[in-house]
Amino acid sequence: MKKKVTAGLLTAAMTAVLLSGCGDSSKSSGGSQEESYTIGIEQFAEHGSLDNCREGFLKGLEEEGIKEGDNLTVEYKNAAADMGTAGQISDSFVSDKVDMICAIATPTAQSAYNAAMDSGIPVIYTAVTDPVAAELADEEGTPAGEVTGTSDKLPVEEQLKMIREMLPDAKKIGIMYTTSEANSVSAIAEYKELVDKYDFELVEKGITATADVSLAADDLLSQVDCITNLTDNTVVASLPTILEKANDKKIPVFGSEIEQVKIGCLAAEGIDYIALGRQTGKMAAKVLKGEEKASEMKFELITEPGFYVNTKVAENLGISVPETLSADAVESFDEITE
Repeated sequence: MKKKVTAGLLTAAMTAVLLSGCGDSSKSSGGSQEESYTIGIEQFAEHGSLDNCREGFLKGLEEEGIKEGDNLTVEYKNAAADMGTAGQISDSFVSDKVDMICAIATPTAQSAYNAAMDSGIPVIYTAVTDPVAAELADEEGTPAGEVTGTSDKLPVEEQLKMIREMLPDAKKIGIMYTTSEANSVSAIAEYKELVDKYDFELVEKGITATADVSLAADDLLSQVDCITNLTDNTVVASLPTILEKANDKKIPVFGSEIEQVKIGCLAAEGIDYIALGRQTGKMAAKVLKGEEKASEMKFELITEPGFYVNTKVAENLGISVPETLSADAVESFDEITE
């Protein structure tokens, strides 16, 4: 594992390196010992899109020659959508002197960077909707420090256009969001700018914790014709609860990515989170190999959304999917995954 070594331990460390050259470590074609790394992966909550980011991240690293079990050790911890836990995880990774922290979702990216900024440990994030609003980058995309990664910014206008096409008579769109998540506040602002263009009225419902979701869903569903989902981590982690309530009222819920459509959202103009994670892994590999510093790399994003639809949900709701949309679907599902 690549770590900083204090002056007092330098001799011992050099001896250990020399001895390890006689062990099982693989060698490069030039005969020098292959570098090995330890990455702390901090995920804010357990749900499909963030899980896919983690899977893609490890794939991206492997494609660049950094493979778990070979030359990579992974420490994985989940904050269970709790900011206090996220802070503890970030501090523990810094204390462990990992070579890099991979932060999945905005709250963990902010937490990890705050913990690591004076340690020299780079933070690579993914699934951060608005790195500028999260104060991880400036308006030009330049990192705030040794921190960079990928954005999962929603294709909001494409989503609204799709909803209007599927629900020509709908008037009110509901959005539930966590008031403390910078990514959600940013997305809400974009929805506000665009809803009039598609003849919708936006109904917002802010929450502060998972415990608020059930009552907030009841209130929101009593006011709207449909719900559209953000990349809000607290809300997405409670999506099964929202879907159950929405289905009882025959109100469609639109997701933000493929996994949400699989489990019961009607449709989404979303991104491929495995591809996003893979893109992040390739960025991380450059930093680990010393090819670039995180502070030299502007954040990246996937620019082309894809249409995903669940025809079983459409059938249950009595909604016809327009041919103009279904013909171009990246993927279509005819069952609801439990």
